[in-house]
Amino acid sequence: MSGAREATGRAFARAALLGNPSDGFGGKTIGVIVREFAAEVHLRDAAEPRVDAGADARELIEAAINRFGRRHRRAPALAVALATNIPREVGLGGSSAIVIATLRALCERHGLELEPAALAELALEVETEELGIPGGPQDRVVQAYEGLLYMDFGDGSDEPRYERLDPALLPALFVAHTASAPRSSGEVHGDLRRRFERGDPRVVEAMTEVAALAEAGRGCLLDGDHDGLGELMAANVAARARMIELDPRHLHLIEIARSLGAPANYAGSGGAIVGIVPEGLRADELRDAFATAGCELVFTS
Repeated sequence: MSGAREATGRAFARAALLGNPSDGFGGKTIGVIVREFAAEVHLRDAAEPRVDAGADARELIEAAINRFGRRHRRAPALAVALATNIPREVGLGGSSAIVIATLRALCERHGLELEPAALAELALEVETEELGIPGGPQDRVVQAYEGLLYMDFGDGSDEPRYERLDPALLPALFVAHTASAPRSSGEVHGDLRRRFERGDPRVVEAMTEVAALAEAGRGCLLDGDHDGLGELMAANVAARARMIELDPRHLHLIEIARSLGAPANYAGSGGAIVGIVPEGLRADELRDAFATAGCELVFTS
């Protein structure tokens, strides 16, 4: 099409360090983007709408376009192409990254600018309201602000509070994941929501506990207490086990990290973990240990 307008949007994966999955329940979390994994959406004006992506990703992109079009009263026909290397359904925010990337491309195409909080809110609406996928806001907040975030989602009476923290406060981190046991975050959040609303004491108490761990983790980061941060990450796994039946294949990643002296936590709701690189352990030793178990590992920057 002559004179077609083009635009590109990108969003990175994210890893939850502490507090997950309390973000959907008025809790507190700490999360960080993982720049080694990203989703990129390229769009251009077209005579007929077309989305070049797999069925699940196409659904996310189309829902984002529809929501954006109704919100901003703009709905031109678009040809859309997706490129992503974020492992799907392992808990690294792959779906939300596709939505955020699409919304950023749409904003660029239409000359609009959304503040990070507004972008995160719109992205959450795409999944929860357009597609009916249960989930909390954490992924979109971290991906919209792009950094290390402490998030206090409050009890609904006040606005959520998002605090940028200096990524230099972090110890050296790694992310390991397995694609052999994918699990939808919507499945996890949906079950937790039902139990939380019924007042299941195991869920209610564990949610309170993991939120407190995130608040304590903020203090550890500001104080440079990486040992304390690692202990809190281990406590988060224990609290998670009290409210969710952990897949043994996912828990095995935590056990590998522990055997190497590396504190670790679930990065989300699937088969990925985030851990602290222990001093004195060579990178190849860490990578080889996970490779032996059929898992991939990246060091975050």
